[in-house]
Amino acid sequence: MALKHPRHAGRDGHGGRHLRINPIFSREPLTIPRYTLPAGELDPDVAYQVVHDELMLDGNARLNLATFVSTWAEPQALRLMAECAEKNMIDKDEYPHTAELEMRCVHMLARLWHAEDAHRAVGCSTTGSSEAAMLGGLALKRRWRQRRLAAGEPADRPNLVMGVNVQVCWEKFANYFEVEPRYVPMEGDRYHLGAREAAELCDENTIGVVAVLGSTFDGGYEPVAEITAALDDLERRTGVDVPVHVDGASGAMIAPFLDPDLLWDFRLPRVASINTSGHKYGLVMPGVGWALWRDEKALPDDLVFHVNYLGGDMPTFALNFSRPGAQVVAQYYTFLRLGFEGYRRVQRTSRDVATALATEIGRLGPFETLTGGDELPVFAFRVREDARNFSVYDVSAMLRESGWLVPAYTFPENRTDLDVLRVVVRNGFGHDLADLFLDDLRRALPRLRAQREPRRDAADSTGFTHGAGPKKTADQPVSGARGAGRGRSSRSARAGSR
Repeated sequence: MALKHPRHAGRDGHGGRHLRINPIFSREPLTIPRYTLPAGELDPDVAYQVVHDELMLDGNARLNLATFVSTWAEPQALRLMAECAEKNMIDKDEYPHTAELEMRCVHMLARLWHAEDAHRAVGCSTTGSSEAAMLGGLALKRRWRQRRLAAGEPADRPNLVMGVNVQVCWEKFANYFEVEPRYVPMEGDRYHLGAREAAELCDENTIGVVAVLGSTFDGGYEPVAEITAALDDLERRTGVDVPVHVDGASGAMIAPFLDPDLLWDFRLPRVASINTSGHKYGLVMPGVGWALWRDEKALPDDLVFHVNYLGGDMPTFALNFSRPGAQVVAQYYTFLRLGFEGYRRVQRTSRDVATALATEIGRLGPFETLTGGDELPVFAFRVREDARNFSVYDVSAMLRESGWLVPAYTFPENRTDLDVLRVVVRNGFGHDLADLFLDDLRRALPRLRAQREPRRDAADSTGFTHGAGPKKTADQPVSGARGAGRGRSSRSARAGSR
């Protein structure tokens, strides 16, 4: 059964309303169906105009401060993508040079993330970081299962430990691949996974711990080095050996350039695999992610399909078969175009914009920043407790009137008292746009302050939080990790995120 968009719910399956063609087109037919296949052909110019006009009602991608995905690219990158639009990434025999560019990107990322032998790196491109994360989780599960069976132990109750702030793809992984998710809840001012809390949840059935380098909730890094140290101590005390997968969907393309001394990657022996989004801070248009493993041992060979091309062996491991090669080519172009120094400058600019914008918002009076954009160029802020006449959901709705898309949502269990707005700064959102955003936010404040009480709550949220969704942590054996949250009660017990 096809999933229905909320706007289309309740419509009949026989075409619904027809669309009347503007007479200026002066071509037949005069009407076309919206929800059934037209009986005949349309002139290509008419078909284009009909689709183009409806898409004008979408939000402006450049003003979308909700998405982490790139919304700007150089014309040369877009030209290369158009030239490769017909290339299927999986056809490595037919498109061997595209496959070669993919492996060059893998080697570049392996060096960037300090793999011991980057030339022999094990990795692949994917359609995005969600697929890459699932591949990392699947490898963790298979390695755990092989160890358990080799030791004559049962392998039917795998679990995965992670913070409640993980992106929804990890919830999907646990569901799709039948792994028990063990979520560590937020506590006080800790909005992500803690090292001690992670270790306390691990046992002999734990396939791994997911550490997030850049939380979708607030842009903060999780303490990967502290987590691996806690797991080292756990192994010394109990013999339980738990690997770490780093979900670097955003941070793995920020930290190497702006935080080179931060230990989070393959320099930590317990880190088995890393994923990232090429189409986030990798600076490529949507459609590419990357998954890398420390070495061949970290990726069980029975998960890998081997393809021979040009006399060599090409290992492939992905959930999708047919997928576009254009984004991989664009990733290679961007690596060549910018180099290390270019990426450093782009990411530094984004962070500078984020920190400056967070500082100015904090000075406006009614807002309080939770994070300052000094890790990921992402920050969250909320309405102060003494500003009782409007909510973050009112702010989000009013900014939308000016074209800005800013998500408002409730934090998960134990901190549902926090209703926040989040701003994602990406390449293409510079100081000039940040100033315009601040101007519109300032102009909205008198209207917001004139309200007697908040008009919207979480139930009115449009839900565009991009993975910052609520997850239940009840009935988990976490010692001392489930105390009550701080602060005022939530304006709504319902979460407005998906």
